[in-house]
Amino acid sequence: MHKVKVITDTDSSLPADVAARYRIDQVPITIQFGDDTYEAGVNINDKELFEKIDALGSLPTTAAPAPAAFRSAFAKAFAEGADSIICITVGSKISRTYDSAIAASEDFPDRLITVVDSTCLSLQQGFMALSAAEALEAGSSHQQAVDAALQLLPRSHLYGSLTTLKYLAMGGRIGQFPAKMANLLDIRPIMTMIDGKLGLLEKVRTHRAAMNRLIELFEKSTSGKPIVKAGIVHVNNLADAALLESRLRESLPMPDEILVAEFTPGLSVHGGTGLIAALLVTED
Repeated sequence: MHKVKVITDTDSSLPADVAARYRIDQVPITIQFGDDTYEAGVNINDKELFEKIDALGSLPTTAAPAPAAFRSAFAKAFAEGADSIICITVGSKISRTYDSAIAASEDFPDRLITVVDSTCLSLQQGFMALSAAEALEAGSSHQQAVDAALQLLPRSHLYGSLTTLKYLAMGGRIGQFPAKMANLLDIRPIMTMIDGKLGLLEKVRTHRAAMNRLIELFEKSTSGKPIVKAGIVHVNNLADAALLESRLRESLPMPDEILVAEFTPGLSVHGGTGLIAALLVTED
């Protein structure tokens, strides 16, 4: 039987236990605080990330995995018996991770490695990897599994809300004064994927309005279709994750299982603590 290995990166927001269940390997994004280097999901999580940020008063830098990291992951997969590899990376407009994976794949000219630019991030990317793994478990071929991952994208809907603009200001993406005013007025940016990047869709005021607007957006985008996969990501905000799950179940035909996960440090550093988002995938 042809053995296909699925590999992704930690910007997929897949919890380690879920990735392990589907035998998906994740190559970590690098987080750099001065001379100290960490690997997302390996030796730093969201809670630890923001403890360090608040203690230091500055943001770390993040970096895509080097080609060597993917080269090592590919070599390990082949050494363990894989005949081919499907590697699904965070979107190429978001990070150079895709470029690193492509560069690494060129070191295995006699092997079949398909590197997929997910054009997205977080659980939208993660669910693409899960779809490929599920297809393989069901007996699909390498190409059929790639197709299963790609076919998920147009059926997936990602919306989220930021709780604070403090960390965007720290990173220079917005001025300090506008950030302080936005926080005073309790302005909550609503985010979604726009042209391959996580972008601002609109702004609302108050936590309640943000939660209501997320539900409205999901109701409109899913058009009453059955939802076959669902996930919620958050940054140190389990309370809102639980609230959003409850509101989604009240409003939409949700599946029994909803995956709740950390956004993960490679992404969380840009959104800030309190971020909440959901990813819904509708039936074909």
